[in-house]
Amino acid sequence: MAGVLFETGVAFLALALAGALAHRFGQSVIPAYIVAGIIVGPYVPTEIAGVSLQLVTHGEFVTTAAELGIVLLLFFLGLEFDIGYLISKGRELALLGSVDFLVNGAIGVAIAYAFGLGPLGAVFVVGIVFVSSSAIITKSLTDAGWLANPESRTILGTLVVEDIIVAVYLAVLAAIVGGGTLEGAARSVAGSFCFLAALALVAYYGSDSVERVFDVGPDELFVLRIVGVAVAVGALALSVGVSEAVAAFFVGTAFSTTNLVERIEHLVMPLRDIFAAVFFFAIGLDTDLRVVAGVALLVAVAALATTASKLASGYAGGRLTGLSARRSARVGIGLLARGEFSLIVATLAAASTVPAIRETVPPFAVGYVLVMSIVGTLAIAHEGVLTSRLASESS
Repeated sequence: MAGVLFETGVAFLALALAGALAHRFGQSVIPAYIVAGIIVGPYVPTEIAGVSLQLVTHGEFVTTAAELGIVLLLFFLGLEFDIGYLISKGRELALLGSVDFLVNGAIGVAIAYAFGLGPLGAVFVVGIVFVSSSAIITKSLTDAGWLANPESRTILGTLVVEDIIVAVYLAVLAAIVGGGTLEGAARSVAGSFCFLAALALVAYYGSDSVERVFDVGPDELFVLRIVGVAVAVGALALSVGVSEAVAAFFVGTAFSTTNLVERIEHLVMPLRDIFAAVFFFAIGLDTDLRVVAGVALLVAVAALATTASKLASGYAGGRLTGLSARRSARVGIGLLARGEFSLIVATLAAASTVPAIRETVPPFAVGYVLVMSIVGTLAIAHEGVLTSRLASESS
């Protein structure tokens, strides 16, 4: 017990120091949190001047806290999103998702074949490079103050469609890897959509009831109810094969039209930031630089190619939704980061019976997520420089 408590203390101190340094130099805290996890994690560097840096393992506490971070980040994302927009703009969002998937999926297939991973490898690589990180992007948009901007609605809409696509993708991929049947995968997908539809209906029609149930006096009880329902629904979602992140998003939308939003932001946001920091820290803990170095060329090629493809698909999506050239460019920039879903695909790849996939795809995913999480957060923080050529366009 003392060992777990010590590791927890080290983790929070490392995050505090990394965050302070990031703020000191005017940078996003997300890359700093990831690097902090690498430094004090179980992999290299192992020591400095004879002092061991292997201070924190990816144990049960880190795993659970990271999951809480994902749930709370996506809950707050839903808090900023109008469920009525999602329902009324179904065709528009389907078009956004199609462009996003076709452009980035094609690049994923090309990368897999270029590095000799074959058709099954292409299925894994597409999943890794296609899906943007809802958790990282939500935090980055919040830090940059973009959530009130018109382009954020297109970004968030694209993320929701990606998450729905990924629910289908993961069910099929799990069936392939685990030796299951496509019929079983179809049942899983159908159950997932029924669950999400139920959440959407509650969010759309039940906001008055939600407000009555959760509008309690003591702040302590209020926070416990909010966090409790978000986490419980996320856990229930996982049990039926739905991402806890997608479920938490819909829970957040149920509160978005209530009078509780300001109180939630005031009381729950500090809790969100703490657990979100652990989520990014956990990415660093999982990064073995020695293993990633073995697939460095693959990571570099994928990062360059998919940065270009995501910028292109995001720009196209922005124009399709009527945004100006500069705001459309911001959509592409806002979607660059990859994260949690790519790592889930990596865990499935590690169970593959194909040696080339089992040995190459997991380290590639970890290295790719590390690079793209840093690229994505820095791109949002410095988007003014990246879009300077479009400065004359309407904003």
